[in-house]
Order: sequence, then C-alpha cells, then structure tokens
Amino acid sequence: MSKTAHIDWRLCACLCLGLGSGLAVPSLAVAQPQVTVSISDAEGPKQVVPLIKVLLALTVLTLAPAILISMTSFTRIVIVFSFVRQALGTQTVPPMQIIMSLSLLLTAVVMAPVAKELDEQVFTPYVNEQIGDEEALALTGDAVRRFILPHTRESDLGLFYELTKTEAPATVDEVALHLLIPAFMISELRTGFEMGFLVFLPFVLIDMIVAAMLTAMGMVMLPPTMMSIPLKLLLFVVVDGWSLLARSVVGSFQ
Repeated sequence: MSKTAHIDWRLCACLCLGLGSGLAVPSLAVAQPQVTVSISDAEGPKQVVPLIKVLLALTVLTLAPAILISMTSFTRIVIVFSFVRQALGTQTVPPMQIIMSLSLLLTAVVMAPVAKELDEQVFTPYVNEQIGDEEALALTGDAVRRFILPHTRESDLGLFYELTKTEAPATVDEVALHLLIPAFMISELRTGFEMGFLVFLPFVLIDMIVAAMLTAMGMVMLPPTMMSIPLKLLLFVVVDGWSLLARSVVGSFQ
C-alpha cells in the first residue's frame, strides 16, 4: 500500500462531519494562545495600597446610581415630572424613559458648578500629585456638603442626629455626611411633593369643572376624563409647561 493510502481515520471523520454540517474545519496546526494570570504575595504596604485603591474605585462605580439619586438634584426633578404625567392623565405619555432622560439632563445642568469645582480643586491637583488621598477626600466632602446643606431642612438633619444619638455639630464643617445625605433625601422628597401638589392643583380644577358641566348637561354616562384630558393638554401646551417646569425646578436649586 502506498504512503498516500495511510490516512488517519480520525482526520477522515473530522472532514466528513465538517462537510456534512456545512462548517469550516479548523486547521489542526494552528497554535492556540494562552493567557496566564498569577497573583504574588505582597511584600509590603506599598504593594497593598494600589490594590485597595482599585477596590475602592470599583466600589464607587458600583454605587454610582445610588450616589446619583441620593446626592444630586435628581430626586426632586424626577418626582415633579412624574406628578406632571399623572396630573395630565395621559397614562404612559410621555414614557418613563423620556422623563428619566430629561431628569438626568437637568441634573447635569444643576450639578455642573459642583462638578467644575471638583475638577479644579480636587481631580486636577490629585492627578498632578499636588494633593494626597486624604486631602482629596476631605475637599470632595466639603464640596458635596456645600451643595447639600442649603437644601436640607434643619429638622430632618436633627432627626438623624437624634436617631443615632450623636451630639449636634457646632459648625457647618462638622456635619457628618452619613447623616446629612439621608436628611437631604427626605427634604428633597418633601420639596418634590410640595412642587408636585402645586403642579397638580390646576389640573384637578379642570377635572372638577368638566365633571360639573357634564353633570349639569345630563351627560352622566360620558366619562369626564374623555373631555378633560384634551383641555389639560391644550392648557399645558399654551402655557409652555415643559419650559416653565424646567425653569422652576432648576431655579429651585439656585
């Protein structure tokens, strides 16, 4: 038998399966790349500190949505816009994705001065190694405190100091962030509900007027919402409601 007749039966089986399934047969001589990951023991604090920084950075990225909700103007804005959609009675119009996107954009507008301050006083000096880790964290906390504290009610802040049985701070700089942030959220919820009530009130009046008119005309079987929704939409468009809302919400933080 010739040399060409000595064909490995395994190679024939691979060729048959590849042709039968319509798949390309991989080359048998291609070398596969290998990736090796190794972890060495730390020999001192200098090798441990970078790993801790990476862990803290990943933790901050994981908590970014919570930070966005709890330490910015997002809570108040999204509550007001949600009340507007409910007051209009249009159910799912505008969609919640639109409301969230608009709330994020307005949050960026409100938080732009704070972000600029952090970039100039914290991020740039830290990258240029002009300040250390502790000083950068302290400056970041001061910037956040200066934004949050004016929009936090004193009674809400006192509530958390009372719950934790912590002594009240003597100065503004001594206010603890872990107590200030939840107090700020409660204050934002109350402010958002107050603004939502003021926005809701004229639409409720339209519903009452339409219902009274239909009852007086004897059209009891006609749902009042069928007549009130077009009137509310017309009123909202005529007064340029979205522009007024954006102006009012952003202006409430200035």
